Amino acid sequence: MVRRKLGLHFPLWIAAACLSVGICLLIVMQARADVPRQETEAYCLSCHSNPDLQMTLPSGEILPLYVSPDKLKESIHSPLGIECQACHTEIKTYPHPENTYETRRDLSRAYYESCKKCHSSIYEKAQDSIHAQVAAEHPESPVCTDCHGSHYVGKPDEPRTLISSTCSTCHDSIYQDYKHSIHGSALIDEDNPDVPVCTDCHGVHNIQDPRTDQFHIDTPEMCANCHADSELMSKYGLPSDVYNLYELSWHGVDVSVYKARWPTIWHDSAVCTDCHGTHNILPSDNPESMVNPDNLLATCQRCHPGVSSNWTDAWTGHNEISIERTPWLYYIDVFYASFTPVVLWVAGIYVFLQILRATIERVRRSLR
Repeated sequence: MVRRKLGLHFPLWIAAACLSVGICLLIVMQARADVPRQETEAYCLSCHSNPDLQMTLPSGEILPLYVSPDKLKESIHSPLGIECQACHTEIKTYPHPENTYETRRDLSRAYYESCKKCHSSIYEKAQDSIHAQVAAEHPESPVCTDCHGSHYVGKPDEPRTLISSTCSTCHDSIYQDYKHSIHGSALIDEDNPDVPVCTDCHGVHNIQDPRTDQFHIDTPEMCANCHADSELMSKYGLPSDVYNLYELSWHGVDVSVYKARWPTIWHDSAVCTDCHGTHNILPSDNPESMVNPDNLLATCQRCHPGVSSNWTDAWTGHNEISIERTPWLYYIDVFYASFTPVVLWVAGIYVFLQILRATIERVRRSLR
């Protein structure tokens, strides 16, 4: 009888015990949920807010360990509750594990891998970029943290000038050319939002090698993104048909054929940057511009050595033939535009009559 009673009450006792444990766990979990996610950040800053905190790496380099609490609050990550351990996964508490990085660069290249946990698609794009491709031979090639920062990650395009100035960290000589160009000066001096920055032409994370055949032959379409936009060009009194006129020119036709049939083969026919420059583009009335009337012959001679001034005198620029600008050429164009169809119609009628005559002669012979 006693065993039977125990047998009846034993499962109830176990259930009651499990229920009590479950309630305790829920209370603990709720209590942990109420703890601010920034608790780890505060714990880390109890040491790392010391401006004098640093360590010496095996290479002899000094690694600053100071993190500004005020700057950290302005980071994109901090308000989202992304804690220090999200990137510093191997550091659980103090004292920290022994350092295994020889140089500061080794540390940077190891920690930037943490970015792909949240930004996997962007990370994959970056692996196809020229930066990642040369990383084996050039460890200094940029990784995520070189461009975006590590602790103080802000919006990369605020202000917009930040984009090009970030690129200047490695490409300073190019930045100096850009800075004085028509695009760069409008951006830096006037804060013009319409002009291109580095990433508009080269891409953001999937930056390709601009020295390749493919990049060269794609240049006209790249420039057309802005210069064929009629609404944008009208703001600055610039024509928006330059790309269409380029396509009709010998250069444009030649490039189009090569792009359609042999897109990966380098071709010397001129694209926009061959005449206007790349980062040092200046308005045509600037004495230093490659397309300034005084410099245009020298620019053409880079591809056509030995040509005379008649070469450039015959060039109409990126302009439609008009009676105002080029009256003689306009009338010649009108003449041939009218004369050519007449010749073709006459030739067509002549060929038709010849075929008709030959057919009649053949029928006559067959009837004899």
